[in-house]
Amino acid sequence: MAGQHTRLPPLNALRAFWAVMRQGTFRSAADELLVTPQAISQQIKLLEDTLHVPLFERKARVIEPTEHAIILSHFVQAGFDEFSEGIRRVTNSTYRNRININVSPYFATRYLMERLERFRQRMPGADIRLTTMVNVRDFAADEVDVSIQWGFGNWKEYDVKLLMHDPKIICCSPELAKQISSTADLGRMTLLHPVMARDLWRKVLAHLGLPSMEMAGEIEFQDAATMRRGSISGIGVGLVSKLDALADIKAGTLVAPLGLDILDTMDKKDVPGFYLVVPRAHKRVKIISAFCDWITAEQW
Repeated sequence: MAGQHTRLPPLNALRAFWAVMRQGTFRSAADELLVTPQAISQQIKLLEDTLHVPLFERKARVIEPTEHAIILSHFVQAGFDEFSEGIRRVTNSTYRNRININVSPYFATRYLMERLERFRQRMPGADIRLTTMVNVRDFAADEVDVSIQWGFGNWKEYDVKLLMHDPKIICCSPELAKQISSTADLGRMTLLHPVMARDLWRKVLAHLGLPSMEMAGEIEFQDAATMRRGSISGIGVGLVSKLDALADIKAGTLVAPLGLDILDTMDKKDVPGFYLVVPRAHKRVKIISAFCDWITAEQW
């Protein structure tokens, strides 16, 4: 009934279940937990009885997880990851003031580095460990506390907060710009886009009234800096971040053949941005909570 607490199964039964899901057999799970296969079988039976659902189908000597087991396994894994994180933090004194931040390389170099000292002034004893990657890391496996990533905010399993949008300008080399006099000319061009947003050009073309346009060619780039260099070199038309585009246009190395403001009215949900991404439980830790409060209060 609504409002009542769900009765949790015994922890040992969940441990046995998670070991079987990872190892694939009762015997291998038993070896990992240093118990007998019969003990594993009993714990699985207890769990099935508690939940009133079958978790494994027994076929001769092979077991196959049911759909219920597959769904449950994701939550059990998250639970044990949280247990491990909490135990590590309360038992390791050197870890209590440490914060491991994983940041998009572009955001780190363009925005974060010049302001990070402000956070250090707020938390003088903070031990900051910063890595740069273009995608969200495995928070538990890589010991990442908080991540700042480029995208569209589609990290539903975490707390997500938009820090700033990353509007784009359609740019190309001055030579290539001579071949572009209207939006329809984009169909003859090689279009450059980030691997993290393969549908970004589709969203741009839809905004320009060309939702079904066939693209002559595409090249994907792992990071914004390389895509920008590709645009400057003349190999195609790129979607360059406004801050970089304006600087390159002023320097004469890039041109905006369709104008600077043609994408200004795009639907905000189709405009990428930089997002703060945090596992919910991590925000209970003082230094992580303080970092989240600071970075969301900054005027990026």
